Amino acid sequence: MKASIVAVMGFEFGDIIADLAPEYPDTNFVIVDTCIPDAPKNVYCAVFREQEAAYLAGAEAALTSTSKTVGVIGALDIPFLHRYTDSFGLGAKAARPDINVLPTSWIGGDNPFQDPVRAQTQATLQLSNGADRIYAVAAGSNGGVFKAVADKSGAMAIGLDVNQCGDAPGAILDSTLKKVDVVLPATIDGILKGTAKPVVSFGLAEGGLELVATTEAVASSGCKIAESPDVIGQLKDIQAKIVSGAITVPDPMAQ
Repeated sequence: MKASIVAVMGFEFGDIIADLAPEYPDTNFVIVDTCIPDAPKNVYCAVFREQEAAYLAGAEAALTSTSKTVGVIGALDIPFLHRYTDSFGLGAKAARPDINVLPTSWIGGDNPFQDPVRAQTQATLQLSNGADRIYAVAAGSNGGVFKAVADKSGAMAIGLDVNQCGDAPGAILDSTLKKVDVVLPATIDGILKGTAKPVVSFGLAEGGLELVATTEAVASSGCKIAESPDVIGQLKDIQAKIVSGAITVPDPMAQ
């Protein structure tokens, strides 16, 4: 018995699904976290508005910084990752206009998403330039950023996609979360009901993105932000304004 719905996650499956979907027209395919151009009718894309969570992370970094300098490290200088890096800077400046946002450091090299050594070097440079908060946007390279901040008194990082606060206890301020457990069931439910659109975007309003700080689980999360209830309150206010539309976070990929 063949599956009626097949779900995959990540841009690396784009070409595969583009080839397979026409061969299996009775199977619906769901791609989470990316989409493919001119997708067949049996392909559904569930994507995120990453810029919203990154904006919150920037605000959080700025509001908790004592050095008044924050930074962000990305794996590779590609348009998609600017949703994180650019939006982090916007959020930081909006929350605290006097904050210094260092230029984004890109890991680059042969394996930017899995090179913690290069990531640690980039993070150490940002720390030497005054940053005491660094947003790590580098997947498997994030461990290098965490090592650098753990070695620097008063410095902390913000993790990505899952709660990474346990990766370096005491050195991780927070993490932005991608709620695949929300996005995937919602997309499959839409397919089964016949209401699914070819591309569905999930952000803070839909519960597809979160900042650990604004969740009920923050107290037991291991994230240092749990010790700053006043900042958490400010972040919840910013999140509510994004959800209501009072704050619009632009999509760098749409500009």
